Amino acid sequence: MEIQKLPWAGIRVELESSAIVIDPLYHFPAKLGEPNELFFPLESYGPVAAVLITHQHADHYDPQAIISAYGSDVPVFVPEEIVDLAASNGLGRVTGAPVGSTFTIGPFTIIAAQSVDGSGDPQVSWIVRGGGKQMIHAGDTLWHGYWWKLVKAFGTFDAACLPVNGAVTQFSGVWPHSDQPICLTPEQAVTAAEILGAKTLIPIHYKAVHQPPIYTQTPEMMNRLTYSAGNRVNLNILQTREIFTI
Repeated sequence: MEIQKLPWAGIRVELESSAIVIDPLYHFPAKLGEPNELFFPLESYGPVAAVLITHQHADHYDPQAIISAYGSDVPVFVPEEIVDLAASNGLGRVTGAPVGSTFTIGPFTIIAAQSVDGSGDPQVSWIVRGGGKQMIHAGDTLWHGYWWKLVKAFGTFDAACLPVNGAVTQFSGVWPHSDQPICLTPEQAVTAAEILGAKTLIPIHYKAVHQPPIYTQTPEMMNRLTYSAGNRVNLNILQTREIFTI
């Protein structure tokens, strides 16, 4: 199983000449300003058998880019609560995934698992199995108490793709503002990976945006991540297009 890092929070997983993508993004949300990394048309990474979306936020869900790259009939799996939204965006083969549901896509077994969204919207983690390996992509989840339940239900993970930028936001129309992070901090990501028994932690959801006060990435993120990982978790910081083979 090969995991390829895409910009921001996206990944592409390939096995036996078949591939899926999770949270692929090309059009970065304008409200977050100009991105601090390059985004490429999704077709440049190669074809896919299916698209998995963790949640509906515009920095994870880009229906225009999905249709442009893969066509409107590509299978798209989303949290069950946003099926109608995805269909209204022109996606023709949308499947809603309640937590615990399982799907087969070529050589992959896909499981929708728990995740907790920073603004209370529907969100899932995606567990991907194949070739005797399994990995998890947790979207932009907060810290939560499901880590122990996940490893109890599904076993340990060969790789965990977890958010690490601990962002604090002040979006217009949201009041009062919170000083709490809307996704995992570096230290929380390491602890979550450790609980999950992850052989490798692949950080996602960082670099593209730091636009205070609207979106403020946690200070000293990479230094803290590296320090916290220490001898606890194998940390693999992938660059865009870089591939990690489990």
